[in-house]
Amino acid sequence: MPLPPDEGDGTDAAWADDGPGETHHHIRDPAHPDTRELAARFEEEKPGRVLSGPVGTLFTAITVTVALLALRQVFFPLPQGSKYYLIIFLAGVLPVLFLAYPSGIRRRSAERTGPTVLDWVLAAAALVVCLYPVLPFALGAGGGGYDAFLDRQGLLDPLDVAFGTGLLLLLLEACRRATGWILPAVCLLFLGYGYYGGLLPQSWPVAHAGLDFGQLVDAFYNSDSGFYGTPLDVAATYIVLFTVYGAVLDLSGAGRFFVELSAAAFRRSRTAAGRTAVASGFLLGTVSGSGAATTVSIGAVTWPILRRAGYPAERAGGMLAAAGVGAILSPPTLGAAAFIIAEYLGVSYLQVLGWATVPTVLYYLGILLSVEIDARRSGVRPVVVDTGSAWRLLARFGYHFLSLVVIVVVLALGASAMRAVVIATALAAALSFLDRRHRLTPARLVAALRDGVRGVLAVSAVCAAAGIITATTTKTGLGPQAAALLVSGAQAVSSEPAVVLALTAVLAAVALSLLGLAVPVTASFVIGWVIIGPALLHLGVAAPAAAMFVFYFAVLSEVSPPTALAAVAAAAVTGGRLVPTMWQTLRYALPAYLIPLAFVVTPTGLGLLGIGGPGRIALAGLVSALGVAVLAVAAGGWLPGVGPAGVPERLLGAVAGLVLLWLEPLPMAIGVALAALAVAGVYVRRGAARPSVLESVNPGEDRE
Repeated sequence: MPLPPDEGDGTDAAWADDGPGETHHHIRDPAHPDTRELAARFEEEKPGRVLSGPVGTLFTAITVTVALLALRQVFFPLPQGSKYYLIIFLAGVLPVLFLAYPSGIRRRSAERTGPTVLDWVLAAAALVVCLYPVLPFALGAGGGGYDAFLDRQGLLDPLDVAFGTGLLLLLLEACRRATGWILPAVCLLFLGYGYYGGLLPQSWPVAHAGLDFGQLVDAFYNSDSGFYGTPLDVAATYIVLFTVYGAVLDLSGAGRFFVELSAAAFRRSRTAAGRTAVASGFLLGTVSGSGAATTVSIGAVTWPILRRAGYPAERAGGMLAAAGVGAILSPPTLGAAAFIIAEYLGVSYLQVLGWATVPTVLYYLGILLSVEIDARRSGVRPVVVDTGSAWRLLARFGYHFLSLVVIVVVLALGASAMRAVVIATALAAALSFLDRRHRLTPARLVAALRDGVRGVLAVSAVCAAAGIITATTTKTGLGPQAAALLVSGAQAVSSEPAVVLALTAVLAAVALSLLGLAVPVTASFVIGWVIIGPALLHLGVAAPAAAMFVFYFAVLSEVSPPTALAAVAAAAVTGGRLVPTMWQTLRYALPAYLIPLAFVVTPTGLGLLGIGGPGRIALAGLVSALGVAVLAVAAGGWLPGVGPAGVPERLLGAVAGLVLLWLEPLPMAIGVALAALAVAGVYVRRGAARPSVLESVNPGEDRE
């Protein structure tokens, strides 16, 4: 169902004719309540309750306390260590998750009114099992404080096992409420493998010696790879702070400014509508960390413009979905999995941003070229958006960019990502007072802290539950075994190392795409890294390339059929047919599927991650840009500045684009030659079409 029409509240869309072929459009606020409600439907997590009254006050108090604890941890970390902080953090977010997310047992309308008795019981149980490791008093042979709990690692008391089992069950229920049944089922599958894997024939590659239930709970509850492992550490430090930052930016009016600036920058060009949608997606990605939510936000604003310009609903939906997912792939605020990359590889977040820069440029190059091609092929009309001058907007509201710049500058100065985002958040809050409509008064600041922590509830549960997967994989050695199976499958086809690597990368891409259809992006990355990452590393792929490969295909699940959350969200906004919208999304997002393969299969491809000398980076970037451009022409059937491309030219262009992305001298030379043939074919086709056009214009004139 498309977004409800605007009703003239002063911030919504309105139209006025402006001569033939042009219309005026006023910008709708991306923070409109209708937009927020629709966006919530297509998040990776399910929509939660709207809490009010005493329960809402309690929820606000707890979430604000958690936010303040996270801020304090940046500058004054708890002396007991990071694991102690993670225990306290999980004890703060897990109980309120049961209050914020209904069980789904009753009808939604009944459950959205407030928590049930069962919700309160589960919240209380979650608080107890989370705080058990730090209880300062003994309970028989258990309890006794944090140090005593750590001393029992590997030799848990039965009471420890009981509380660990309770936390295991509560995390699975929390994930079910927040994300659905699939992730808990995957976690149970890994749990069953850990427990029953010893019964498998020992000749099988995935067989192991077997683990009893106490050993598994010990690995989950009292080790650094379980519930309190790297994924939860990232959620409790990086992600919660960046979600608070996004909430502050949103409430300060940055979202509306980004959209208005995008529209003002392309006011009167034929492709203004498409360019506005793409630029809005890139800029709004700093506020939203979800591809589907960004799709809805930009769609609410730009779909009326696209519709008035003449875009079909399905084509506009594909553009919106691709632009929305691009927000997760774009610096300076990448998706949550990017922070996990930094922790797993032991590098700075700034370095991860550097790896993502060239692929981001290529991704948006492909989308913008597709926008230009569609505008000429579909004959879209110019649309004038009433936003005023771009320079005037920058002069008045350009301060919204300062906090983003500060993040990069502070990171470049050597500070941690946590400190950088806290400084940027404080700056954004202070600058909000330059706009009287969006000042962050104490009440609005409390709302920003509350919304920021609420945005991380589901992610925290997912990250803690991911510890089941990582701990089981570590204890059983499943990662190397699965990697060996993947490589042996490729080696069964060919013994040539380059072919084996290429086939392994393709198989890995397919596996990651299928995995991403079932579980959220963060969990998909964690599973992909522990299962597929070792295969790529075994074949000599550099760790940054392997990690970014897994990251990109985990994110691309949001545009991959048959689930394609971002495409579903776009179709809901535009009212277009779902399956055609998905195929249009794939066409726009095509570079994002191919670039990761390019930087994995050849050493020169590392230049796409900014690794290597300037020569390698420039060569890889320029050749890949040519490949993306040729693929855009092949997919769109139009060469900008020349005219339509026929089937032979499109086939030549498709082959040329794919060959160009194999960044070795011979394939690159062949790709350039094929691209030149395709372009020449389009010119020949245009020349052949001119006489027939002239004859149709002057049918009565004799030829000489």
